[in-house]
Amino acid sequence: MSHGKHFTLYSHFGGPNGWKVAHVLEELNLTYETVFLKFDKNEHKGPEFTRLNPNGRIPALIDHRNNDFVLWESDAILLYVVDKYDTEKKLSVTDEKERYQLIQWLFFQASGQAPYFGQFRWFAKVHSEKIPSAVERYKNEILRVFGVLDGVLSKQQWLVGNKLTVADLSFVVWNYGAKIDLKEHDAGYNVEKDFPALAAWNAKLEALPSVTKILAQRTAMLKQ
Repeated sequence: MSHGKHFTLYSHFGGPNGWKVAHVLEELNLTYETVFLKFDKNEHKGPEFTRLNPNGRIPALIDHRNNDFVLWESDAILLYVVDKYDTEKKLSVTDEKERYQLIQWLFFQASGQAPYFGQFRWFAKVHSEKIPSAVERYKNEILRVFGVLDGVLSKQQWLVGNKLTVADLSFVVWNYGAKIDLKEHDAGYNVEKDFPALAAWNAKLEALPSVTKILAQRTAMLKQ
């Protein structure tokens, strides 16, 4: 593979966490090449990838301008990218307390949003056995997380520092997918009615040119 690009991003066409990294790279105008692993061929568990990420999950990022430095875990990648390359602080903060708040939201996204949203999709759409109690549990977790975000965003425009940061961008893809999954599960579900501040924040994020581009790419790949 040519290393003409700044980064190589290992991702999957359906996996939200790889696209989450792409949002930030796009917003910072950093050049990258994406390698989409084929999960049906178990490429994410093969030796070529596990030498980069021993956990065998996407994403992983190689920084070719830093001696091919490799990093995995999506929110760790986001922090690395902004710490090293967001010199204008477009998506990061300078105040020490706000930095820890930013990290706080990334931890919440990684532990409180993504796992539960992913489990809802699994039990509602993929799992071979229908387990209504599991679907209900994880649906309620989505609504709980939406409620946390809505409560905060009803008082402020952005999560940290009164500006767009990687904290906000980290939630985009999972929220986008959850809205679709909930609508398919319950046609009467209305995020705008139940969580208006969250819905307005989502709309602002999805209207960003970088986000619009990435969401369109992902949607096109999912349809292939």
